[in-house]
Amino acid sequence: MDLNEADPKGLVRESYLIEGITLGECRSIFLDWALSLPVGADVRPALTFLIANYCADNPGHPMNGVLALGLAPPEAPRRRGGRIGRV
Repeated sequence: MDLNEADPKGLVRESYLIEGITLGECRSIFLDWALSLPVGADVRPALTFLIANYCADNPGHPMNGVLALGLAPPEAPRRRGGRIGRV
């Protein structure tokens, strides 16, 4: 995998260049990045590649945590309350 495959629009790369970027902005960029990947693309290798290329050189950047959370398994579904949960 290369950088053009992992970050086709350069969104993650650009996020590391923005000074004073917030966690909320990083999450928004992450969503845009995920939507820019080809349909059916495996996200895990792309995230692993991006983490290996950016996180070590940018300690403390909020995008590091967002990328790491992207690798975390999803939470188990929880029961919904109210009438919908009982029916």
